[in-house]
Amino acid sequence: MHPCQRFIYCPKCGAEAFEAASEKHLVCKACGFEYYINAAGAVAAVIVNEKGELLVVVRARDPDKGMLDLPGGFIDPGERAEDAVDRELHEELGVEVVSRQFLTTDVNSYTYKEVTYQTLDLFWLCTVASTEVICAADDVESYQWIALQDIDLDHIAFSSIRRVIAQLQQGKLSYPSKP
Repeated sequence: MHPCQRFIYCPKCGAEAFEAASEKHLVCKACGFEYYINAAGAVAAVIVNEKGELLVVVRARDPDKGMLDLPGGFIDPGERAEDAVDRELHEELGVEVVSRQFLTTDVNSYTYKEVTYQTLDLFWLCTVASTEVICAADDVESYQWIALQDIDLDHIAFSSIRRVIAQLQQGKLSYPSKP
């Protein structure tokens, strides 16, 4: 459900007069409070091993629990995207990022507990200090190394991740055969 349909009470005065002025703008008819719905920033990491395989993770939580994903997550308020990808890889896999290169962006709709958040996903080609220390943690159930061409897009959790992996498979984005 879109936030404009979900939020009916004004967070300032509590009146049941919080209405959508547009698809991204809510206004309280009682006190005049205005709220704009902006995209949330998220990061995803493309990590390739010495065999040229892509690291994918299995989601431990909803949305899309059990589906494949790229490691990553939301950018915290006041956090740079570069720092967010480093933090997320440390939290989810216990790895240290040695280098990262910006790859591309894509948009996504992320539905969690009946609210749909629009995200702007930033994809990074990352090199980690060691793949030997990888350990699934946080919201990652497990991880796998899969040859890029063997990835079944129907098993990928989010549309933005599917589109970027498809672009990698088609050679439309830079993908190293080895790190």
